[in-house]
Amino acid sequence: MIKVGEKVPDFEVDAFHKGQIKKVKLYDYMGKWVVLLFYPADFTFVCPTELEEAADHYDAFKKEGAEILSVSTDTAWTHFAWHDSSPAIKKIKYPMLADPAGKLCRQFGTYIDGEGLSLRGTFIIDPDGVLKTCDIHDNSIGRSSKEIFRRLQAAKFVREHDGEVCPASWEPGKKTLKPGVDLIGKI
Repeated sequence: MIKVGEKVPDFEVDAFHKGQIKKVKLYDYMGKWVVLLFYPADFTFVCPTELEEAADHYDAFKKEGAEILSVSTDTAWTHFAWHDSSPAIKKIKYPMLADPAGKLCRQFGTYIDGEGLSLRGTFIIDPDGVLKTCDIHDNSIGRSSKEIFRRLQAAKFVREHDGEVCPASWEPGKKTLKPGVDLIGKI
């Protein structure tokens, strides 16, 4: 399983994107931030609420230099059918990656053996391909795109401001910390 701080190996998978089935490689996005959203399956209950919310915030992610890629163990053709049948999924403009063999899910530690599904997992990868954040949780709990976006902004800030760190619930414009410097002032 890939760990935070490690470079994510390149991968190539089928994807449904902009009305077409095509190949997508992680390294096609080098130089950008990548947000991977693993989810259990198409045609389910919680998944479309999350993916629609991500679609609603997609332009904001792109303005931050990030690409969203959703991933499930469904085929790209299933993504295509879901897109054509669901008003929520029709909003999606980001690539929907297909991982029917579960290889990518296993690589990121989201695969549920015996079920052939993925847990909900969110991974933020920096422009150099290094994993910066990961969050995996039970499939009954939906994610917040606003929180994912906040974590992306924090990861970007730390990358661009050497020596500074972001405290709890940090948002752009709020005070950051400088380890050592801020500690000395409190002693």
